[in-house]
Amino acid sequence: MKLVSAFATATALLAASAVAAPALAAAQAPAAAQPAPRAYKLSKEEKAALQPLQAAIGAKDWAKATSLLPAAQAAAQSPDAKYVFGQLELQIGLGVPDTQMQAKAVNDLIASGGALPSEMPALYRNQGAFALQAHNNAAAEAAYSQALTLTPNDADAYINLAKIKAEAKKPHEAVQLIDKAIALKTAAGEKADETWYKYALKLAYDNHMRPDSLRLSRELVAAYPTPSNWRDTLIIFRDGTTLDKGASLDLLRLMRASKALAGERDYYDLAEGLGTSGLPGEEQAVLQEGAAARAIDLNKAAFRDLMSSASARVAADRASLAGIEAKALAAPTGTIALNTGDAYFGYGDYAKAVSLYQAALGKSGVDANAVNMHLGMALALSGDRAGAEAAFRKVTGPRGEVAALWMAWLARRA
Repeated sequence: MKLVSAFATATALLAASAVAAPALAAAQAPAAAQPAPRAYKLSKEEKAALQPLQAAIGAKDWAKATSLLPAAQAAAQSPDAKYVFGQLELQIGLGVPDTQMQAKAVNDLIASGGALPSEMPALYRNQGAFALQAHNNAAAEAAYSQALTLTPNDADAYINLAKIKAEAKKPHEAVQLIDKAIALKTAAGEKADETWYKYALKLAYDNHMRPDSLRLSRELVAAYPTPSNWRDTLIIFRDGTTLDKGASLDLLRLMRASKALAGERDYYDLAEGLGTSGLPGEEQAVLQEGAAARAIDLNKAAFRDLMSSASARVAADRASLAGIEAKALAAPTGTIALNTGDAYFGYGDYAKAVSLYQAALGKSGVDANAVNMHLGMALALSGDRAGAEAAFRKVTGPRGEVAALWMAWLARRA
């Protein structure tokens, strides 16, 4: 009876979202692609101990195979024999199945000295996976560090190592490792998994790493610009930043533009803020959108009152704009021009709004950051990306961060 001349160890990698049990399986290449059989240098004593073990495995007699393991291991003295024993042990562990035996087999294969250099990264990754499953973080970290030494471009290994750092209460190191994994995927022309961004963002947010939270939230929506991701990003920003009423409204306007408004609270906050700012047209439009999306019920007292107030003012407000526009353009200060531009913006007349914002910038008495912010929003919603970005880049201070988020949305929209 001949000993099997070649074995294969499958690679087990952990998903970023959860620790999974390692999945090891023997794999064979198609017949046409089979490599030349590996020659093993075994003594007569080693062959005599290993052949019965192989025969029991071939017959799937797992009880007998398991009983033969101690004698086979004792007889295996050379690196090749120890390696063959480890592979046979692994096959039994898979056949039973027994994850503890699988883990021991992987350890034995690494320690055998007979594994090929090309097999070592997968063995270390499997060793790390089993160690994580056993909650042995120190062993898992050592294994994944060895795997990365051998394959420094293994993004998945960085993610697994990041999980270990996170469990060890080292969130800064964990985030850096996830950043590295994402960068490797990007450099390879691939898209990093969405869960990687979310995992890093959660670590940063939960550990009050505000600069990283803001950066990662923007990177998340740049890669995966879903409404839910936009909502999370903007809420994280809002909760970690002190904004005045105007900047808060501009942030809520971005939630509306990115389809991230969800639930009664969002629609109420935006509509109520617009109403108290004297913008009934935009207030009415927001309430109508919320009702159409079935996110709010206009029969509820709070929304019914908002809609009633906005609707009662819209006609007169809109009719007054032409006269106010002329007055705004002639005024020495830019306040009226800014306010009138906001009114036109609320009615969706972005061309008029842009004209008035530009006029306001040429006058005194206005906050240039607020005007450029609104100019950028009007240009963005009108489809002028270049003009919008130019305006947004002029915005500084807390509004500057809001402007950066608008630019992130604009880039993905384009």
